[in-house]
Amino acid sequence: MIKSMTAFAKASHTKEFITADVTIRSYNSRHLDFAIHLPEACQSFEEQIKRLIAKTHDRGRIEVRLNFTDDSEASDLFEVDEVRARGYYSALSRLKDSLAIGSDISLDHILAARNIIIPAQKQVDTDLLGEVVLAVVEMAAGELDLMRRQEGENLFQDLSSRMDYIEGSMETLTKEAGKIPGVYKNRLMERIARLTQDAAEIDPVRLAQEVAVLSDKSDVSEEIVRLASHISLFREVMDAKDSQGRKLNFLIQEFNREFNTIGSKAGNAVLSHMVVDLKSELEKIREQVQNIE
Repeated sequence: MIKSMTAFAKASHTKEFITADVTIRSYNSRHLDFAIHLPEACQSFEEQIKRLIAKTHDRGRIEVRLNFTDDSEASDLFEVDEVRARGYYSALSRLKDSLAIGSDISLDHILAARNIIIPAQKQVDTDLLGEVVLAVVEMAAGELDLMRRQEGENLFQDLSSRMDYIEGSMETLTKEAGKIPGVYKNRLMERIARLTQDAAEIDPVRLAQEVAVLSDKSDVSEEIVRLASHISLFREVMDAKDSQGRKLNFLIQEFNREFNTIGSKAGNAVLSHMVVDLKSELEKIREQVQNIE
């Protein structure tokens, strides 16, 4: 079953007083790459997060953004920087005496200074935080995998339809390719006739040899057989249990090689136009295959 590399998922998980929220986005990439953005308190979980996601994802650029809130009682406590407050009060007093200001110094004046009252530095329950973080990442990674599979099903339907089109064109392609030796033979006969108008009769054995050589050079039966094999293998890879985007991409290159060879041997406009059309369809398939894991 093929899987897309482009998807998005998010999840939230709460246990006791810690809540973690995560979003995961995945994009096309030749390998499995990570861009993980974590709060400082969660930095130690980065490698575990990577291993967790790698269980269900083999390729793609995975971007993870995670935040958490701690609603424990300690989260509402504040600390007073008394040293700073006294220093600020002393500075205000000196300024008051220096400028002969008669008004009193109030608490409001002290609080006007920055960082007098600050949130208390609390200790996060690392074990609980780790449990919540890994749980929420596992939830999001599962959702991401589901979305990649669903998008993969859409890709499967599209690719199957396009492969049906290519396969359906093979009969006409074979028929037109069968005309190539005759076309080259007629061209050869016409050329010889022009060049030997006043000459002696051409050796029929030699002529037959030349026609045989041209027929062999213009024969595309091997390319058509290989195309049929590629179509069969392409379908097998799409139906495989594991998503194999790299193998499909390689097959696209093989398809293109056969079409180029047939196009170079094409002896009539119909066949040339067919090859152009099939290569255009192949390019659409190639673009879709780039999204497959």
